[in-house]
Amino acid sequence: NVCCLLTRRARGFYARDAGVAHRKNLGLLRKIICQESTKFKNIWTTHSASPIAYERGRIYLDNYQCCISSIAQEPRILYQKPKCSKSEKIEDALLLECPLGEMLPSPSDYKSSLIVLTVQNWLLRLSADSGEILEKIYLAGSCCKFRYLSWDTPQEVMVVKSAQNKLPAAARQVSIQQSVLFYLAVFQVLPLSFIGMLEINKKIFGNSVTDVAVSNGILIVMYSMGLVRLYNFQAISEQFMEQPFSLGHEFNWNGQVGVVGKYPFGLPCNIKITDTPPLLFEASSLENAFQIGGYPWHYIITPNKKKHKGVFHICSLKDNALAKNGIQDMKCCSLEPDWIYFHPDMSGRIIHVGPNLIKVLKLKEVKNNTDQMEIAEDFKIVANRENCVNNAVTVTASGRVVKKRFNLLDDDPEQETFKIVDYEDELDLLSTVAVTQIGADGNAHLDFHCNEHGILLKSIPLLESWDVTYSHEVYFDKDLVLHIEQKPNRRFSCYVYQMVCDTAKDDES
Repeated sequence: NVCCLLTRRARGFYARDAGVAHRKNLGLLRKIICQESTKFKNIWTTHSASPIAYERGRIYLDNYQCCISSIAQEPRILYQKPKCSKSEKIEDALLLECPLGEMLPSPSDYKSSLIVLTVQNWLLRLSADSGEILEKIYLAGSCCKFRYLSWDTPQEVMVVKSAQNKLPAAARQVSIQQSVLFYLAVFQVLPLSFIGMLEINKKIFGNSVTDVAVSNGILIVMYSMGLVRLYNFQAISEQFMEQPFSLGHEFNWNGQVGVVGKYPFGLPCNIKITDTPPLLFEASSLENAFQIGGYPWHYIITPNKKKHKGVFHICSLKDNALAKNGIQDMKCCSLEPDWIYFHPDMSGRIIHVGPNLIKVLKLKEVKNNTDQMEIAEDFKIVANRENCVNNAVTVTASGRVVKKRFNLLDDDPEQETFKIVDYEDELDLLSTVAVTQIGADGNAHLDFHCNEHGILLKSIPLLESWDVTYSHEVYFDKDLVLHIEQKPNRRFSCYVYQMVCDTAKDDES
């Protein structure tokens, strides 16, 4: 009986397991959210002269100096740090969550923390609840400026990338050559440990490199002519690693003696790529747009010609064969281009978003040919444009008939247009933001759709006016909705909505 119970628990069938209870609670929350009587009420609004960021129930203001919890009934300040100098300005940040089932060296590791990167190349791990500095790592001196944080493997492997190295104008005038374009420092997180640092050198990868990234164990190198090349990062680190180093340990490197991660030495560049590594894959795509996903593996590119902008080719990663119906083109006439990406729910599906149409596509085997895949429509979501009138002919107040010589664009602001599409993984809901703007007033609503079939389950009006010329972000996080907008002259606003289950009494009062 014990063996049977342990086996069932390992397979996720144990009735008292915390994961089972959590899934049941999320299922109940989804039902409550989608009830007709459930409303979302604007409970808090703030404005700022600096960018506003949001991460898992925390709102960050003043360059991460002020942290506000949005989980409480009304947002409250978790911590407020003193105003920092320009040299301490934070360039980028990532939220770290505690890994499950691992023994960690410090009790503080079991709580959420924020990794931040400063202007002066310091990597700091802060307590997400108090802002206290838990760890402090110096990356490098003035040889490079680290600017970007990203995940190789979410919550497991982190990548710190430098800005592109550029010589001063005086050095360029005397024809001094700059061969190192980027530096990448890679860390295992919680406990934070140094894997290695490498340089992207034009002598190895070519003169036309424009950007680089590491994702899911793949080194991605992008070129100015639209070429994208993929390399095995793990194989590179194993082949070209000169010497492993641990944070806090003394080292003697190229005549320098210091402590790894301490000022002024920082981190050694211990992965020296001396020869072109084996190429895994390459593709040419307009504006380096390249995505991999689906099952079996496929990739999405746009042919590398401007006339093909808005045309997407879905091809097999195995043999580069174009899938049947693999050319997706909405043929929309709009100022903003349509976009396409693999569904983040790991179903292998593809989401294609246009001004008034969202298509969820799936890969399936071609009948009588198991070697070829075809693209089929799973479902679609259409914008509500029933009340849209034909504006080609207008009658003025005096009765004069005015004929327009042009047709409306598909994303004309006076027609309902999709602006944001997102996926809430814990509730398995597909969310969309649609906007209609007439004159200075813009009306937006957030809709929740069944992720499996696309059925509309709930619509939430956003009370604030939405100007389509501004930059907007909308976050749907369980029972919260946050809308962050950037207005001209660096004016930022954040609107927080919270789920209210019984609004009848509130309306009466």
